[in-house]
Amino acid sequence: MPVIVLVGTLFAAVLHASWNAIAHKIPDKTVAFTLVNLGSMIGGIPLVCLAPIPDPRSWVFLGASAALHLAYNGLLMASYRLGDLSQTYPLARGTSPLVVTLAAAVFLGELPSAGQISGVLLISTGLACLVGWGYRAHPARPTAIYAALATGLMIASYTTVDGVGVRLSHSTLGYIGWLMVLGEFGVPLAALAQRRRGLATDLRPFWLLGLTGGLCSVLAYGIILWAQTRADLADVAALRESSIIVGALIGTLWFKESFGAPRIVATCAVTAGIALMYLA
Repeated sequence: MPVIVLVGTLFAAVLHASWNAIAHKIPDKTVAFTLVNLGSMIGGIPLVCLAPIPDPRSWVFLGASAALHLAYNGLLMASYRLGDLSQTYPLARGTSPLVVTLAAAVFLGELPSAGQISGVLLISTGLACLVGWGYRAHPARPTAIYAALATGLMIASYTTVDGVGVRLSHSTLGYIGWLMVLGEFGVPLAALAQRRRGLATDLRPFWLLGLTGGLCSVLAYGIILWAQTRADLADVAALRESSIIVGALIGTLWFKESFGAPRIVATCAVTAGIALMYLA
């Protein structure tokens, strides 16, 4: 993996953890995800207007990804409502790398090397430590676990679909712009139907924070799509989920959560996994 792709993917992980922390910070999750999705759509509009239109061959994948993103947003909201962030977020994100590795091998012929497999397994082991720690500290209802696992499957699905689509598009910026416009309208539309005139009042205290989270989301996933055109999907998916470690650091510094031994072990495992994948 080229150094610039490695650095870009890790930077995207920081941005991804940041917008999730913003969504967690806003107490009303409907308000949080409405603002984040609106921010994503706003960030996508200039790309739609200025970037080249994606190649027609990519539009099937673009449409499928937009539908998967709609499902992902709904499941992620449900996960955050039903369970604790320290458990549901790592579980949702940690499911993705292994599934993407298998999907890329089966559907795209991207057979991982021994070093890549070892790196993915180390990263997944580190994430599993966080999941286990989250369960012991904050036992969740089974429905929260199911929602988080389903969210992880949606992440793996749209990651694989976008990995193909963005390569066919010949316009990474155009692809991400159309994806944000088509895939992020569901939550704001549902919130408007549910709360009607009261929605504007609910959004007003958090609009700047939430829209900032949305712009972080666009930039983070735009970098990931660019990275997927220059590296194997499994590598990018695994490195992106280092956002969980960044999230743990944000939780310690911003939300005053204890970092603890499990997070130290997880950090070491993820760092070792990243090193193995880069060397491979």
